[in-house]
Amino acid sequence: MYGTVKKKESTKELILRTASELFQRQGYHGTGLNQIIEESGAPKGSLYYHFPNGKEEIAVEAIKLMKKHVLEGAAKDLEEKDTAAEAFQYHIHKIASDFEKKHQMEGVQIGLIASETAATHEALRNSCQHAYADWQALYANRLIAFGYEKEMANDLAVTINALIEGAVTLALTSASGSPLYSVARQLPSLLKQ
Repeated sequence: MYGTVKKKESTKELILRTASELFQRQGYHGTGLNQIIEESGAPKGSLYYHFPNGKEEIAVEAIKLMKKHVLEGAAKDLEEKDTAAEAFQYHIHKIASDFEKKHQMEGVQIGLIASETAATHEALRNSCQHAYADWQALYANRLIAFGYEKEMANDLAVTINALIEGAVTLALTSASGSPLYSVARQLPSLLKQ
């Protein structure tokens, strides 16, 4: 067989993808179940069948989906170059260029959900915390592979993650990938060994 056959998206996957996009664009509180149903085209009953605990359960699963997309993309990006600075610059450039094309950060932005729900929804705070921890672990492991000591790699991973999240917020508010490109330009100084 030549090529790949794309698997048809299940109703559950369709609901999750739609909810993920809405949560990233509008936040948790700005997204309603009726909007998820309407924009996904899924029958109302299927939403409650797949997510009997409602919106919070959908959000937890959507965060996991966003985390998975970021981990897959970042892992590929960080394998593409020979030095830490080049690899992380490449990764951030990919995020910035995607932003420039889409004018939104699908699969990247959980900061909005994290900031609006951390004090009121423990399950969502916990899901966001795990997403950030997994992204930072990927970054740290890649830095260790580039020769950084474990403690330094862990600190740099948190720093890079914070820089990316902050730059994504700035990029969203300025409708430009420029803040991400600025972060990428500064990485060689940060990653000097």
